[in-house]
Amino acid sequence: MVDKEQKQQIIEQFRINEKDTGSVEVQIALLTARINHLTEHLKMHPKDFHSRRGLMKMVGRRRKMLRYLKRVNPESYRNLIEKLSLRK
Repeated sequence: MVDKEQKQQIIEQFRINEKDTGSVEVQIALLTARINHLTEHLKMHPKDFHSRRGLMKMVGRRRKMLRYLKRVNPESYRNLIEKLSLRK
C-alpha cells in the first residue's frame, strides 16, 4: 500500500495548483502507484485471486480516467502518460 509520505509526494508532483488534491491527473498518478505496488505483490503471490480482481478494477478505473482526460485535455494526457511511462 502507498504510505502517507509517498501519497503526499505524488500529489505534490502531479497537482495543477496549490490546493489541488483530487484532479484527474492526481487520481491517475495515485492509482498507478497502487497498481504498481499490487503488481509486485502478485508476482510473489500468484494465486491471490482476490487481489488480482482488485487490480483489474483499478486498471479499469484508471483506463476510464485516462480516456476522459484524453477527451477533455489532450496535452495534459500526453504529459501524464510520459511522466508515468504508461505507454511504450
